[in-house]
Amino acid sequence: MNFFIYLLEYYAEYKNKNAGDVLSLWDEVGITDFIYNMYEMYHIESIQNAFDDIDRILEKCA
Repeated sequence: MNFFIYLLEYYAEYKNKNAGDVLSLWDEVGITDFIYNMYEMYHIESIQNAFDDIDRILEKCA
């Protein structure tokens, strides 16, 4: 859970958004659990790779 919060907060900062708004978006498009469960991969990669992956996932949901 700590890493998920870290990822959420830094992704929000990267996007210049509020973490609550980002979480609401993730919930709205149904990817919150997926991102949470990607801990193993996101934790060992650079944070930018995680951001890029999340951006790709969001593009597919649009």
